[in-house]
Amino acid sequence: MRAQPEIVTDRLTLHRPRLRDAPRIAALLNNYEVTKNLARVPYPYTMNMAVDWLLRQRKEWSPESVTFGIYTERAGLIGFCGTHREGQDAEIGYWLGEPYWGMGYMTEAVEAVIAWYFDNSGANRLISGVFHFNAASLAIQNKFGFVQTGIGKRICLAQGTEIDHIETLVTRDTFYAALAARQTAPLPATRRGESGL
Repeated sequence: MRAQPEIVTDRLTLHRPRLRDAPRIAALLNNYEVTKNLARVPYPYTMNMAVDWLLRQRKEWSPESVTFGIYTERAGLIGFCGTHREGQDAEIGYWLGEPYWGMGYMTEAVEAVIAWYFDNSGANRLISGVFHFNAASLAIQNKFGFVQTGIGKRICLAQGTEIDHIETLVTRDTFYAALAARQTAPLPATRRGESGL
């Protein structure tokens, strides 16, 4: 088995989760404001669900299928960002605990994981998407050059229904062009409205 991946950014450390993270995951995900934005996460969310999920994460990983826990020095685990295989492509997904919204953490994590993915996979594209009401998550994707490719339907376990899902795509070249543009642009005065879901 290859070495565990780890990414370090200005404020975050991203690595694969551990079983000891189960109580923290359960606490952050047992929040309807978070789970209503996610397709595969039920609500209420229990400790047993967290343990079962963590045990499934222990299998062999690849750039197309890896989950990074997002950690800060002060708070510890605050959310997740990772990729999984969806048809012919890898799809990136992410969520952040509600106390950490609006601080730019998810933008920082998504940027790092996409760069890591393109550096390690050799792929030229990455897909994603958001439920139609999740403007904050779509705004994060827009920062990195994602374009909308259609609207489909996805089940939301927490809401118990199918919901319109905006499908998105970014290419390697578009991502790095967006990254270069962000690095030369002046920083905004505030970072508001970023739920990071």
